[in-house]
Amino acid sequence: MSELKDIVAMGEDHVGSSAETPLRENAFELSDNEKIERIEKHFKEIMVTLGLDLNDDSLSGTPRRVAKMYVEEIFAGLNPKNSPSISLFKNAYKYDEMLIEKDIEVYSTCEHHFAPIIGKAHVAYYAKDNVIGLSKINRIVRHFAKRPSVQERLTVQIVEELKQVLGTPDVACIVEAKHLCVNSRGVGDTHSSTITSQFSGKFNDHAVKMELLEQIGLDSKIDI
Repeated sequence: MSELKDIVAMGEDHVGSSAETPLRENAFELSDNEKIERIEKHFKEIMVTLGLDLNDDSLSGTPRRVAKMYVEEIFAGLNPKNSPSISLFKNAYKYDEMLIEKDIEVYSTCEHHFAPIIGKAHVAYYAKDNVIGLSKINRIVRHFAKRPSVQERLTVQIVEELKQVLGTPDVACIVEAKHLCVNSRGVGDTHSSTITSQFSGKFNDHAVKMELLEQIGLDSKIDI
């Protein structure tokens, strides 16, 4: 019983286990259709246990809808086959200043309560030999957000992916988000939000970091 209490407390304290999304070794043995079938069955049991009448027209299709939503939409980022294709272009202009893509929509899911995380990400990098298509930054953010997440891990994953894709260490990401596990349950604080950041390469320089924060309007919110 004490171990169970510790596990519950860990979730309340917003603790993550690693920088990688925790996945079983056989996570992709089942096809998407097989996963949908299983989730539909189990979610039906959840609804019945809650006392809902699945014979009602409004509820009868809910287990299937939820299962498809989990597999094909909000958790689609778990499957590597859904990774976005990335377009790189030669840095023909020799552009060597900071490039920022700000206010990228973030819709993710808290892995502790499976409640929504809603916010925005700001991504910046210094180009080396290549630049990335702007929409591809949004797609990378979206891909990693479509998983059960801890915001700190999500922020790190975005930076690490862009470092690898661009072949440069000079990448930064800041995520601002509301967690409905905080806003709509538990403490029920509807006003609070969470800001996480990951700075790499040139962005560890204080002046560069301050320039980024000023550009995205967060210079007064983050104490560095």
